[in-house]
Amino acid sequence: MSATPQRHRRTRRLAIAALTATAGAGALVAAALPAGAAVGGGQGTGRTVDVQLLSFNDFHGTLEPPQGSSGNVTERQADGTTKAIPAGGAEYLATALREARKGHEYSVTAAAGDMIGGSPMLSGLFHDEPTIEALNKLDLDVTSVGNHEFDEGRAELRRMQYGGCHPVEGCFEYGKTFEGSEFKYLAANVTDEKTKRPLLSPTYVWKKDGVKIGFIGVTLEGTPDVVTAAGVKGLKFGDEVETINKYAKELQRQGVQSIVALIHEGGLPASGAYNYDCNTPGAGAGISGAIVDIAKNVDPSVDALVTGHTHQAYACNIPDPAGNPRTVTSAASIGRLYTDTTLTYDRKTKDIVRTAVKSPSTANHVVHRNQPKAEDITALIQRWNALAAPVAGRPQGYISADIPGRGSEAYEKPLGNLIADAQLEATAAADKGGAQLAIMNPGGIRSDLAFKASGAEGDGVVTYGEAFTVQPFTNMLNIVDLTGAQLVTALQQQVTGPVNGANPKILQISKSLTYTLDMTKTGADRVVTDSIRLNGEAIDPAKTYRVAMNEFLAGGGDGFTVLKEHKNKLVGVSDLDAFNAYLGAHSSASAPLAPPATGRITVIK
Repeated sequence: MSATPQRHRRTRRLAIAALTATAGAGALVAAALPAGAAVGGGQGTGRTVDVQLLSFNDFHGTLEPPQGSSGNVTERQADGTTKAIPAGGAEYLATALREARKGHEYSVTAAAGDMIGGSPMLSGLFHDEPTIEALNKLDLDVTSVGNHEFDEGRAELRRMQYGGCHPVEGCFEYGKTFEGSEFKYLAANVTDEKTKRPLLSPTYVWKKDGVKIGFIGVTLEGTPDVVTAAGVKGLKFGDEVETINKYAKELQRQGVQSIVALIHEGGLPASGAYNYDCNTPGAGAGISGAIVDIAKNVDPSVDALVTGHTHQAYACNIPDPAGNPRTVTSAASIGRLYTDTTLTYDRKTKDIVRTAVKSPSTANHVVHRNQPKAEDITALIQRWNALAAPVAGRPQGYISADIPGRGSEAYEKPLGNLIADAQLEATAAADKGGAQLAIMNPGGIRSDLAFKASGAEGDGVVTYGEAFTVQPFTNMLNIVDLTGAQLVTALQQQVTGPVNGANPKILQISKSLTYTLDMTKTGADRVVTDSIRLNGEAIDPAKTYRVAMNEFLAGGGDGFTVLKEHKNKLVGVSDLDAFNAYLGAHSSASAPLAPPATGRITVIK
C-alpha cells in the first residue's frame, strides 16, 4: 500500500433531501432478521438502515454525449420488441446521480474500473485530467482500476490518484496544477514484482454514523493480455477470487462485515437490453462469461459485486459458495447507465441483510439526455474544449454517411475496414515497410464515425477531434514478417483460447485479405483455412508475408500470442496519422468518402 497521504472525503453530500426512505421502498428483503427486530430503513433509527449504492463502470473519459450508435442503450419493451434510446454525457450523468441521491441519508458511489483510457479527444488530449476532475464533481467515492488505467503506465496512474502536472507536457492551464482524484483508486491484485506490495490501496472503508461498508477493488487477472507491455512492465496481476477473499478476511479483522467487491471483469447477458431480467429461468436466459465463475467462488462474506469490462448491462443474482443469492451488476459503459442498489445494513451484526434481490432494490437506470444538464460539468467541458479548440476543429476529411465501428453486432465493421485500409496504404510502399495486408483489433476502434456530429463544423466533416475519438491510443504501426502458418494461427486465435474462446475478437482486415468464418463449428475449425486468400491467391503456410498492425497487436495483445513471434519489425507512423492521411487523400467536400463495403469475411451462422 502506498505511503503517500491520500486527500480524502469531503464533508459534503450534494442533493441530500428530507429523510423519506422507508424499509419497504427498495430495501433488500429483510427475511433474515429475527422476529420483532425493528427496521429503520433510511431514517437510521431502527436496527437496520438502507444504504444506497450507486455504481457505474467503463466510463472511458466520455465527457460529452457519445456519437452514433455507441450513444444508445437498448430498452426491452412490454411487447418483447426493443427500442434504442440516446443516453450518456457527463452533464446528464451528474444530474441523474444527484437526483438519485435525494432522500437518501446514506449514499455511496462506486465504480468498477476503466474510468479513463481509450478516451475521446476532449479527455485523451490532456491525459484524462478533465475526466478525473469531472468524476470528483460527480462525487465518486471509490473505484477499482481497470485494464485501461494502465494504458500510460503505472507512473501516470499514480498521477491520476495523487496529482501533479504531466512529466513531459507539463501543466495544461497556466497557474494550475492537476490535483488528482478525490476518490480512492483500488488495485488489490496489482503488485510490484520486486516489492510484492500492492501498487495502490487494496481496500477502502466508507463510514457514516457508525455504518461501515468495505470495498475491495481488483482488475482482471488477464490485464497484461489487453494492455501494451510497456503499460504493465514490472507489475504482477493476481487471481481475482484469491485476492478478494484475502482482503475480505482482512476487512473482517478490522471489524468491517459489510463488503462490496469492485471487479473489472464481467459477463455476457443473454440479451443486450439494459432492463432484461437475467434471473429469468429457461434456455438462453441468464448470464455467462468470466464473472460467473468469479461470483460463484468469491467468499460469502462479500455482499455484492459491481463489475465491468464487457460493457454489458445486467443486474443478476448469482449464488455465492454457500448457495445464497448475491447481486452482480454492470452498467454498460461510457456513462449511459448507472446502477442503484439498496443495501440493508444491520447495525447489530454490522452486515448486510441479504436475500434474493429484485427490482426496485437493484436496477440499471438510463442516463437520459432530456433532463437538465449539470451546470458545473457544462462549465468544465467548455473550459477544456476551449483549450482543445485549436487542434480539435481541424478538418481531416469528409464522409457521406455514418460509418459504424462499435455498435454493430456484425463481426466485420465498415469503420474497421476503413482503418485497416488506411494502415495498409500507409505501410505498403517499399520504403514504408512493404506491407501486403493490415489487421486491426476491434477493441481499438473506440467510436463510430458519425456523419452528423455534435460539433459545429457541419455535417459530413471529420475533424481531428472526431478522428482522435476513433483512434485515441496513438499506437505506432509495426510492419513485420509472419509466415502463412502464423497468419492462419492468428485468425484462429480470434475464436480460441482463454481470452477469445467465449467472446470472439474478430480482427478487422484490409481489402487485400478475404476468408470464411464458420460459426456453426467450434474452436479453430471456425476458420475455414482453405478459404483464406491474399489478393485472390491462397495463403502458403511456408511463405513469408509482410503484415501491418498496431504495436498492441504486435505485442500479442487481445490473446493474439502468435503475433509476438514476428520478425524484421519496422516501426511506421501512428495509427491516428495513418487514419487522418487516408481521410485526406480519399475525400473532399465535393466527393466525400462512402462507408466501405463489407464482405471481406464471409460468416456462416
